[in-house]
Amino acid sequence: MKLSLANLHFPSYRLKQLTLVALSVMGCSLTACTAFNDIKTNLSESIFGAEPANPPAELEDIKSSYEARIQWSTDVGEAGRFSYTPVLADNMVYAVNAEGSVMQISAENGKTVWETKLDEPISSGAGLGGGLVLVGTSKGHVYALNLNGKKLWSAVLTSEIQGSPRYYDGTVIVRTTDHHIYGIDAADGRRKWSYERVSPSLSLKTHAGIVVDSGAIYAGFPGGKLVAIRADNGKLIWEATVAQPKGVTEIERIADITSLPYVDGPLVYVVAYQGKVAAVDRQRGQVVWSRDISSYVGLTAENNKVYLSHTIGSVYSLDASNGKTFWRQGNLGYRNLTVPLPLSNIVAVGDLEGYVHLLSQDDGSFVGRLQLGSKPLMALIAGTNANQFFAQSRDGHLYAVTYK
Repeated sequence: MKLSLANLHFPSYRLKQLTLVALSVMGCSLTACTAFNDIKTNLSESIFGAEPANPPAELEDIKSSYEARIQWSTDVGEAGRFSYTPVLADNMVYAVNAEGSVMQISAENGKTVWETKLDEPISSGAGLGGGLVLVGTSKGHVYALNLNGKKLWSAVLTSEIQGSPRYYDGTVIVRTTDHHIYGIDAADGRRKWSYERVSPSLSLKTHAGIVVDSGAIYAGFPGGKLVAIRADNGKLIWEATVAQPKGVTEIERIADITSLPYVDGPLVYVVAYQGKVAAVDRQRGQVVWSRDISSYVGLTAENNKVYLSHTIGSVYSLDASNGKTFWRQGNLGYRNLTVPLPLSNIVAVGDLEGYVHLLSQDDGSFVGRLQLGSKPLMALIAGTNANQFFAQSRDGHLYAVTYK
């Protein structure tokens, strides 16, 4: 395998890191090394490591029209190399950590109701459904707990669990890092079906899982591919090409879908790294519109608008029907933004220094800001009312935030 870095535009210290990775790949081929997944991980971390490739944009003073405050915070344990999104259901928040703990936390006051400790690192966020709390581990195990935290069953799959497990109509649906998707019987953990995908030799390590809606599973893959498969038997419904790999070098040709698709009405929205953002017809799998915007973390949609965080830090609001830009907030460059969270009249987005930025849904201007801590935020989710949201940080804090 030959990796040329001549045409890449990275800062000098990043270029040295990537050169070392390229040499590692070539050395691996000469010695018949089989640890290629480790090299892909190193490559991903070289491009998207904890230290940004460029210094984050300085934050300018803003005039706040919304006051945000921390309602409560609690320690849920560090994320390590994983990335988690908390889940809210029935006034309870479910969170996990890299040490193997699953927690149910009161959304009202942040008190831990129960904590169940597994014997291995948890690689996925929690999934809920059918009266089950579902998590996956770095050793390829899927655990089902009841809503009181008692372990009911576990299943062994082929590799590390990627993304939160999903539940649909008696089936637990799980994705693994070796590009498999499995359907598991929710009653006993028995494997019902599997879907396997062949992917390019070089791809980015990602924590993106799957989305299940109306009996269909949607998943993005390396090479800019989006697939829809049946939730009852794992059969392929359609495959769409969202982004075509381009460029000379293998690194330049990475066009992976590294984030969750977002389903909204008749369309499913998806974005690729070094690729496009696109809307795909859910029935036929045809691309309705697409634009050359890259994202590593993903997008969301609400009220006929698509919101996404660009790879280098801009936040976009697009027309969901045609992809045209409503506005772009470009003053958050290289701040490793989370997926934007649309709320009542605002859009909230977190960054690598623990800040949450509140943007106007009308024009993207800053209308508020709050620093929750000093470490990167992984995800924001909507709260129990229109003026609340939750945020989880990489160093292990869960925050409930209110604004008015």
